[in-house]
Amino acid sequence: MPGSDRFCFVHCADLHLDTPFRGLQAIAPEVAEVLRDASITAFDAVVELALARRAAFDVVAGDVYDGPERGLRAQLTFRPGLARLSAGGVASFVVHGNHDPLESGWSAIGAWPEQVKVFGTGALEVVTVERGGEVIATVQGVSYATRSTSENLALRLRRPGGSPGSAAGPTAAGPRPLHVGVLHCNVAGSGGEHADYSPCTLDDLRATGLDYLALGHVHTRAVLAEGSGPGDPWVVYPGNTQAHSWRPGEQGAKGAYVVEVAGGEVERLEFVACVAVRVVELRCSIEGCEDVGELADRLLALVEQHAEEAAGRHLVLRAERGGAAPLHHELARPGVLADLLAHLRAEGGGRPLRWWDSLRDASTVPLDLDELRRRGDFAGELLVLADRLCADTTAGAALAGSVVSALPRTLAQRAAALAGEPGALAELLGRAAMRALDELALGAVPGR
Repeated sequence: MPGSDRFCFVHCADLHLDTPFRGLQAIAPEVAEVLRDASITAFDAVVELALARRAAFDVVAGDVYDGPERGLRAQLTFRPGLARLSAGGVASFVVHGNHDPLESGWSAIGAWPEQVKVFGTGALEVVTVERGGEVIATVQGVSYATRSTSENLALRLRRPGGSPGSAAGPTAAGPRPLHVGVLHCNVAGSGGEHADYSPCTLDDLRATGLDYLALGHVHTRAVLAEGSGPGDPWVVYPGNTQAHSWRPGEQGAKGAYVVEVAGGEVERLEFVACVAVRVVELRCSIEGCEDVGELADRLLALVEQHAEEAAGRHLVLRAERGGAAPLHHELARPGVLADLLAHLRAEGGGRPLRWWDSLRDASTVPLDLDELRRRGDFAGELLVLADRLCADTTAGAALAGSVVSALPRTLAQRAAALAGEPGALAELLGRAAMRALDELALGAVPGR
């Protein structure tokens, strides 16, 4: 980017360095090794990105580590990465979030490399970024002191020099600088999967008068606001750099934003994938499959589509089979699903890895529900009862309540929360009825 008024910076967040992947089934040793290194490999890719783009600076918006204990391996990865950036002329600005608050835990790092600023928890600090003797940007941020930070930290941020037309604007001495704020926070309406730490609103962030709000905490990347000019900020979540679970926010490409700046204004955002291992949940219908071999081919073909998008990265996969077809009888035989899973794992055992974590069966046998209702036998009466309970919300809720009360406490809490969602109770009753009918239909299958 020629010219002192043109530059770029990299915005990343939620590195969660050296964090294990949660919720996996049995893992082969070679897969466990890849997953253990995934968050570190992703951070290395962020460093390479900033160096390759000759970024003016790099912003890390909180949750560098996964817990206040800050494992030694994670710390000994983070510091050398920042040192590489500093040696390459890239400054780094870091805040700490709810997973790695500054006043908790143990730190193995006594001093940071040159050009690294870790923002504290006290008075607001504003740091300038210079290129060619001119100030091209200012960066300010606030770290969490403790995990359960409920303060609206956005209220501390403010544009240096006041309004966009004040002393912070362009002068004869140089171009207008870009003003960046770094926060780990939960913007109202954007973090349903995440705890409400440092809650704020878009209006709070706009009121700062800054030009770019580099946020962290929410793992799904999102551009919440596109600034219209100086003092009207872009508000951006880059998401996390590496998935760590099967939660919806962990799905898809993960990485960082490259923010291109011209004349003191954000010109363009480019998302760049840095993830080492992509998490993929597949949906595959068994309808039209003549046998288990054809289903295996269909699953492998779906993986090829995701592998192309992943561009050579490792994949961790789950699959749910749906649809209604006679093949469901074959899949219900003892050992069939385990053998199918073993086959898929063997097919994906090369490099890059395509590790199949599990196969979930949501398929059914073909059933004529109208015919069942007319038959008047046990299956028909069961279906009619389910219809009545779905229509009568009071009776349905009473039945669900009696079932939930018999469950273990943790499972009961999850079931009660799900049943309280709009339409969820009818869906649960309907699924339960179909499962019962499915079991009745499969009762006559040899080998069951």
